Amino acid sequence: MKPNLSNIKNIVFDLGKVLLNLDFNASIGAFTELGLNAEVVNNKQAYSDPIFYALETGQTTPEKFRNRIRQVLKKPSLTDLQIDQAWCAMLLDIPSERVQLLQQLGKQYNVYLFSNTNEIHISYLHKNFFDTYHIEFPSLFVKDFYSHEIHDRKPELSSFQKVIKLAGIIPSETLFVDDLKENIAGAEKAGLKTLWLEEGMEVSELF
Repeated sequence: MKPNLSNIKNIVFDLGKVLLNLDFNASIGAFTELGLNAEVVNNKQAYSDPIFYALETGQTTPEKFRNRIRQVLKKPSLTDLQIDQAWCAMLLDIPSERVQLLQQLGKQYNVYLFSNTNEIHISYLHKNFFDTYHIEFPSLFVKDFYSHEIHDRKPELSSFQKVIKLAGIIPSETLFVDDLKENIAGAEKAGLKTLWLEEGMEVSELF
């Protein structure tokens, strides 16, 4: 169902699974190849390690994150590049039709991005996007907001309030698009209009 865009001046997009295709298992597979044992993978101990949350909220550095990965894998000889490649294996592509959607919407609305992510992923994404499309990824938005930069993450109400304030937008004039129901609920608490991109829905076909 197409969203109601009457009285909407701003659209805030999530990144992963909305604009960017993801495969979380690809990173698990890559870390397994580096020595992550099946017990850790099955119990999701690596992903529940506090270092992942700290990286996503900018409370630790990529260097400390990599050192923690070496500890978890018990492989102090792993290089930064090996760790980054495994960690970024989950990041797939941003299809051209979604890029075109953002460009078209940008002519009529103020388009923003708000993503729970981290410095390593965003550096990788920005480079790959430029190599593919020869334009800077942030140029698609009035402003792109990342959890590691604002030190807060969805679905916390405070994270939405920060983005609203930093963007200078009025919530009732703003549509927020995300694939996770808990993030939609957080956005609604902040007064934003919402569009929940459920499994199987394609964002480029909804506008």
